[in-house]
Amino acid sequence: MSKIREHFTTHDSMTQPGPFGSLYERLPVDVSLLRDIVSRLIVHVSCADQYGIPAGMSRPRETQSISARLQLIQRSFDGPLEALRPPHKRTFGTCRDYSLLLCSILRHRAIPARVRCGFATYFSSTPFQDHWVCEYWSTTGQRWRRVDAQIDEMQQRDLGIAFDLTDLPNDAYLTAAQAWKLVRSGGADPDDFGHGDARGLWFMNVNLHRDLLALANRHVSVWDTWRSATTGSKRLDDADMALGDQIAMSVERAEQSEDGFSRLGESIPLTKNPPWIDALSS
Repeated sequence: MSKIREHFTTHDSMTQPGPFGSLYERLPVDVSLLRDIVSRLIVHVSCADQYGIPAGMSRPRETQSISARLQLIQRSFDGPLEALRPPHKRTFGTCRDYSLLLCSILRHRAIPARVRCGFATYFSSTPFQDHWVCEYWSTTGQRWRRVDAQIDEMQQRDLGIAFDLTDLPNDAYLTAAQAWKLVRSGGADPDDFGHGDARGLWFMNVNLHRDLLALANRHVSVWDTWRSATTGSKRLDDADMALGDQIAMSVERAEQSEDGFSRLGESIPLTKNPPWIDALSS
């Protein structure tokens, strides 16, 4: 196995299932079936009303480690992961949680997998919606395939999705680096990229850093606090833009090299804080 794939086969602290790894043993091998199962274990917090979840029910959105997630899944509904759970017996989370869970299952089976942060084009809220997916190495195709583990049957129907959710088309999903390069080249409007009212280059910069960190197996970071950003901290200066270009280029090169991801930290400051964090600590 090449170094680039070996880097994404080993569990990290977030994908490690801990004492709940035995729950994976009965799961099917087929990635499409695994994707379907994962999509029915979590309810996205923004979709809870559509599933008839009572309004007063707590809907936590903080990303958890897979060990904690599996414990919560069992506490909500004690049974095998493949068992059909009613929506109110599922756990709450966001797109990153679905992706992490699928990534964990695949890595547990020594299948190279990684979580990516970027933008999807198949949601109705904005042309390019903030979204996380899972990538895995296909031995038959000898390439990385992108999987959306969040979209269940109801969402697939409501969004009118007809493509394969285990092999997203190139125009259906852009990694943060791909999106950044597209906008910087004048190929798209930065205000078309975002999450609700948070949009534009400053938010694209957030996802650029989060994708970089995820590729270094650091799935949560201070960049997840983007909702705390002040108006002043949403402005990017020339140095910020240059660093964004450097990150996008480095990620692209890493994707094409043998050991690029394991060396990303040598050329990019993985510990850089977002400006609103630095402002609060000063």
